[in-house]
Amino acid sequence: MDVLVTIAKFLVNEILSVPAYLIGLITAAGLIALRKSTGQILGGAIKATLGFLLINAGAGLVTSSLAPLGRMIQGATGAHGVIPTNEAIVGIAQAQFGSRVAWLMILGFALSLVLARFTPLRYVFLTGHHMLFMATLLTMVLATAGYESWIVVVLGGVLLGIMLVAMPALAHPWTKRITGNNTVAIGHFGTAGYIVAGAAGQLVGGRGKGGRRSEGRSRSTEDMKLPEGLRFLRDSMVATALSMLLIYLVMAIVYVAKVGEDTAFKAFAEDNGAAATSLGNYLMQSVMQGLQFGISVAIILFGVRTILGELVPAFQGIAQKVVPGAVPALDAPIVYPYAQNAVLIGFISSFVGGLCTLALLAWVLHPAFGLALVLPGLVPHFFTGGAAGVYGNATGGRRGAVVGAFLNGVLITFLPAVLLKVLGAFGNENTTFGDADFGWFGSLIGYAAKAGETGGIVLMLVIGAAVLAGAILVQRKVVDTGWSPGGPPEEEPEADIEAGAPEGAARVYPKLPPPAGAPTPPPPPGD
Repeated sequence: MDVLVTIAKFLVNEILSVPAYLIGLITAAGLIALRKSTGQILGGAIKATLGFLLINAGAGLVTSSLAPLGRMIQGATGAHGVIPTNEAIVGIAQAQFGSRVAWLMILGFALSLVLARFTPLRYVFLTGHHMLFMATLLTMVLATAGYESWIVVVLGGVLLGIMLVAMPALAHPWTKRITGNNTVAIGHFGTAGYIVAGAAGQLVGGRGKGGRRSEGRSRSTEDMKLPEGLRFLRDSMVATALSMLLIYLVMAIVYVAKVGEDTAFKAFAEDNGAAATSLGNYLMQSVMQGLQFGISVAIILFGVRTILGELVPAFQGIAQKVVPGAVPALDAPIVYPYAQNAVLIGFISSFVGGLCTLALLAWVLHPAFGLALVLPGLVPHFFTGGAAGVYGNATGGRRGAVVGAFLNGVLITFLPAVLLKVLGAFGNENTTFGDADFGWFGSLIGYAAKAGETGGIVLMLVIGAAVLAGAILVQRKVVDTGWSPGGPPEEEPEADIEAGAPEGAARVYPKLPPPAGAPTPPPPPGD
């Protein structure tokens, strides 16, 4: 038994929880199924792996460049509370529940492949670290409620398998609106925030009667008209770096005015950094961090393009052999290249939403219900807020990006506070899970688990069945019929049903063009 546990831990901790390895193996398997040469298989797998490593490198730079800014904001506002960090809470839980997490994750992933094969939900969830996060959350909730280990693994595996195929399906109408095709899906447990952002974009973007575009429709974030002297801002890397540079400078000035030079100069000293030696040096370090942020985003975007270029063609082989018609569900940055200005707008708007919700927690919800104060962490707001901005922009232009990402910020600040109530002793930690799906699903499962062993199991299975049934309904009635949230693009005519089509045929909406540099989907088999 110890050998099996060791093998399971190795598979989870060293392979399945490392997205780069998982994507490399999936790419290799797809190329093998396509009967490519050994060199093509190795080259494609290594390139796909390197693409994910590029994303990780960019994410690490984002984290390090935002850390001093987070300290400045906390010091300037005097806020104290819980900072949601998925990696931190998973690390704390692994020491106690490591083997159960391993088996639960393996069972859940296997069940998700079965569901993808035999249900209309043809999605294969490839974001390995988020599989690990959800497996850990389910283990914590069920184990804290007092369930036996085998129940934790089996029941948790069933719930995880359902989430792995259901969430990509629920978001797919909006994802297709972004990508313009059915090549990839979103495989990230911030999905509730993206759905809310896309739906909000439809409401605020400006539409006339019958779903037609109105004169006041908000234009895309990518269509911003800039004066001739500001045309350099059309370069997303330059615009991102400049925006963060200004934010850093403003917060640095507020922080040094609030706490004084002695404390402020140490803002960059943590994480092996050097403390500022003077006010000028302090301000210039802030400038450098803003520029580093721009580089970080550019690296992430390049990594996304690299992995898509290799994974999407290779995935066709797996789709044909294992899960016919399968769609790979990938991490949130997969949508960044489609609206790069919206990523920055979404990040800022999501963070503002987090601050507003923090104020609501502090003044109303904490005194009334004892909910914890959840500080808006910059990293989750960047990754989920940026993606929410892209979803909101796809259906509602600039207004959709702002409002949609703001609502995402509300969700990822309020939901973690509710989740803490069902984590038992782990609710006293200074961190918790941050993304929206962990909050709503974990809370539902946690409160259902308190209904006693038999009643709790029944309730949790009902919740899982409801999520699965809802996803199947969306897939059949929305995705498969070709419905496009937000309607046809502004420049397209309303009469877009093909000539000669039978009466009552589903309207086929035009696709949004992919951004420059985005990979071209492979041709259908046989072309």
